[in-house]
Amino acid sequence: MENYDDIINLPHHVSKKHPQLSMEQRAAQFAPFAALTGYDEKVKETARLTEARIDIR
Repeated sequence: MENYDDIINLPHHVSKKHPQLSMEQRAAQFAPFAALTGYDEKVKETARLTEARIDIR
């Protein structure tokens, strides 16, 4: 018996308790979030401080 042979052809489960989510609701679950508060600002500030200076001589 191969892996999952016993369940591979079973019908997809549909909950009787919980309504299915819309595509937008499902997509929102995977939307990016700010795990590191302030990280983007620090990166932008570092980039600003390390840009090449113009030599005006």
